[in-house]
This record gives sequence, structure tokens and C-alpha cells, in this order.
Amino acid sequence: MAPAQEDRATASRQTTPALFLDRDGVINVDSGFVHRVDQVEFVPGIFDLVGFAARQLCWPVVVVTNQAGIGRGLFGEAEYQALTRWLQHEFEARAAPIACFYHCPYHPEHGIDRYRRDHPWRKPNPGMLLQAASDLTIDLARSVLIGDRPTDMAAGAAAGVGLLIGFDHERTCSVMTQAHAVVHELTAALPLLQAHAEGRHRWLADAEAPPSPALAADSSIEKSRNFSP
Repeated sequence: MAPAQEDRATASRQTTPALFLDRDGVINVDSGFVHRVDQVEFVPGIFDLVGFAARQLCWPVVVVTNQAGIGRGLFGEAEYQALTRWLQHEFEARAAPIACFYHCPYHPEHGIDRYRRDHPWRKPNPGMLLQAASDLTIDLARSVLIGDRPTDMAAGAAAGVGLLIGFDHERTCSVMTQAHAVVHELTAALPLLQAHAEGRHRWLADAEAPPSPALAADSSIEKSRNFSP
């Protein structure tokens, strides 16, 4: 292979970290089967979070969302796609682009007809994350996932995502089991993303060695004893 061809082949194999986000409960308030624009209430800090990942870290931001409302017959694929297009426009207008949305409409118990199955894309299964990694050449070990449910953490762990951040805005600690850290405000995740990008995330395993006094004093961040780099 000629040198120029080798360079192109190497470039084609290069991977990138990514920020994975759940939708309902992280991007928008989870008011139950959100599928219309008038139902959307953005979670405070979401545009800052996405903008930081996309513009400062140059990471693709990928949404991975269970949408069993489709499988239950509560709304259709067309309505989901229309809302997704609107969301993408809203984020782009705020200089916070989202690269891709992946959704799973299936439910193993409440799905209707063909939608009644435990699909490999349905979290806690890792299928959406693995597909995104293949489509976008993502290095999962260098990536971050933020979710508000245990199923988000389980999917991230199964996929091998390097840093799992639980968003516990109601302070219930329900996502702590597999999360490496828990934040109560989305903007509190920014320094964690920066630390992970710089390889400084190991401080999460050591409560005595935070990276800075600012983070040490930040009550919106909790460290999980389950972290093992």
C-alpha cells in the first residue's frame, strides 16, 4: 500500500469519544410519553452541556432513547420523527448540535403486535450505543453517558462506555448503582466531561483527591464507590 493510501486508511480507522444522552429526563422533562412540541420543557443546563461537548470538546453528541409509546400505540413513528427534527433545529439554533438520535420503539410486555419484543436496542440492552459506535466510529471507552435511570447506566456499562454519569435531579439516588458519578444539575457534568477528556477522571475513585477545590466544594456532584478505572 502506498504511503498516501496508508494515511487515508489510518484516518478512516481513527475513533472519537462521544457524549451519549438519554432524552426524556435529561434533554426534556419526563412528563410521560412526550411526542409533541407543546409537551417539551427543556431541562435547565441542557444547551450548555451539549454545546460544551460539541464545540469545546469536539465530540459528537448522540441521543439514545427508549420510545415505547410508539410500540404501545400512543403515537406513531411520524410524530416521533417530527419532534426529533424540531429538537435538532432547536439545538442547532443554540450552537449546540446533536449528531444523531437513536430510538427503540419496542416493549417486551406492552408492545402491540410486532413491537412486543425485547429488542437488542431497548435499554438496558446496549444495542443503540453499539450501533452508534459503529456508525460514527466512536471509541466507547473514551466516551461519556448521562442518563436518569438505572437502565441507562446498565446499557452504558454493557457497551463499555468509559464514564457513566447519573442525573439525579430529584435526589433519589436511583441511578447510583452503576454510575461512576451522580450530578444533580446538568452543568455540574461539564467539569467531569473535561476531566474525562483529559484522562483525569480517575479522581472519582478517590474521594480524597478531587481535581480542584471548585469540584471538591461542588455539592451537585457525588462520587460513586463503584468506580473502577
